[in-house]
Amino acid sequence: MKIPVHLNALRAFEASARHQSFSLAAEELNVTPAAVGQLVRSLEEVVGFPLFHRSNNRRAALLLTEPAQRALPDIRAGFQSLNLGMTLLREGATNGILNVTISPAFAAKWLLPRIEDFQQRWPDIDVRLETSLKLLDFTAQGMDVGIRYGLGRWEGLQAELLMSEEVFPVCAPSLMAVNPAINCLTGVTEQTLIHDLSMEQHKDFITWDRWLRRFSVQAIARKPGLRINSSAAVLQAAVEGHGIALARSIMVDEDLKSGRLVRLCPEVSLASPLAYYLVHRPGCDSLPKIAYFREWMIEQARACNNI
Repeated sequence: MKIPVHLNALRAFEASARHQSFSLAAEELNVTPAAVGQLVRSLEEVVGFPLFHRSNNRRAALLLTEPAQRALPDIRAGFQSLNLGMTLLREGATNGILNVTISPAFAAKWLLPRIEDFQQRWPDIDVRLETSLKLLDFTAQGMDVGIRYGLGRWEGLQAELLMSEEVFPVCAPSLMAVNPAINCLTGVTEQTLIHDLSMEQHKDFITWDRWLRRFSVQAIARKPGLRINSSAAVLQAAVEGHGIALARSIMVDEDLKSGRLVRLCPEVSLASPLAYYLVHRPGCDSLPKIAYFREWMIEQARACNNI
């Protein structure tokens, strides 16, 4: 197979098409706009037709010609394959490091209590956790694998369902002991409610208001309460007796088993449309360290009886 000798020109063309601008492509490639334009022109000379519709207005967005539109998807896929290949080559030199991106709450409440088991099985793998609520760019940030909470659709990533969950109220045993009446829907609304703000903007995230409406209980949007932007801190506030939290079953699992929290309203159950997924770049699942972590995560998820 003959290797193309115009990779730089193809790269300049792909970046210009993606940004619809020679200037923005130049910023990405760390060259001048004139250099990008020259590379594109050299590619046009090779293929024998224009790639962009030229305009006298330098600020106008670049528009692809019809032949260029047809060719762009394959060129873009080729660069994605090359990037993946380079990633796999680099991984060969850092095979013992596994970079995992997860939310701070999932790390604290679920992964960290279990991660010692993984380290004992594969002691040569150095696990590095990047805890963030932001959705990191796997290529730019050097991430190998992640655990994400959502609907299972993230651009550029392969997602595999790990755990589904239900949502229910919890409180400290001490709060339950002094007021047994809270163990019902009407009793719950008479207490201080602890609100989880970590994902409240997600339309499918179950808030107190949505949970209570589901069971035909009057909305409590204006009721005073405690509002926290961390799922782990929400549960800790409940453990300390500050009110009733609306817990996600995966996150609260260890607190329930230890007796730090008790479940309220056992007669009602509401499944969350959101779930936990293991995510990685397509084609990377064959790397041993990712394969080992995937296998271990699936085993741990099954132990929770949630899939």
